[in-house]
Amino acid sequence: MRILVVDDEERLALSVARGLELEGFDVDVCHNGTDGLWRATEIPYAAIVLDIMLPGLNGYEVCRRLRAEGIGTPVLMLTAKEGDYDEAEALELGADDYLRKPFAHVVLIARLRALIRRSSSGSGAALQVGDLVLDPSTMRCARGDIEIDLTPRERSVLATLMRRSPEAVSKTDLLNEVWGFEFEGDPNVVEVYAGYLRRKIDKPFGVTTLNTVRGVGYRLDAVPT
Repeated sequence: MRILVVDDEERLALSVARGLELEGFDVDVCHNGTDGLWRATEIPYAAIVLDIMLPGLNGYEVCRRLRAEGIGTPVLMLTAKEGDYDEAEALELGADDYLRKPFAHVVLIARLRALIRRSSSGSGAALQVGDLVLDPSTMRCARGDIEIDLTPRERSVLATLMRRSPEAVSKTDLLNEVWGFEFEGDPNVVEVYAGYLRRKIDKPFGVTTLNTVRGVGYRLDAVPT
């Protein structure tokens, strides 16, 4: 598997690359956002390690452009910045995970392997619940004939709910499946993404299919309630 590392701290980038190579990965390294974006659009990487503060294009913009072009390669974003707003912005622009510097190499490897596993398990046949369709291989989501634009994280949450429909999926299961067992953030992030999904898959169509099951979690119904 080939990994792209984009970080303007050359010593750190080379250290990360050496560690990944010892784990059996092939690694490409570049030190600015412009080169990183070009490589990520030209080469089918298994995952991308992407710093936020980059010359040329910053990591936010690189990630935004990749997702706008329909490139769903898992992105692990790195930053020396502190703050929940930075993390939230990264995730909203399409990053799949977020790691603050300094970090332990074993944590970086574990996060990357988890992202790659989830990406691989997300491919396959299209999912359908009622008139809502999600095709993990093309990243297309639609209700009927109307396309729905989802972020990678929203697609992951929706795919989990669709695979388990009509069962109710617990918050814990959603956290483990979408964010990974290593996630140490606020578990209420599940509620936030449930809200995001309702505003995209239900509200514009005047239906309610994503329901809260009190004391359990969330259920996606084929027939609106």
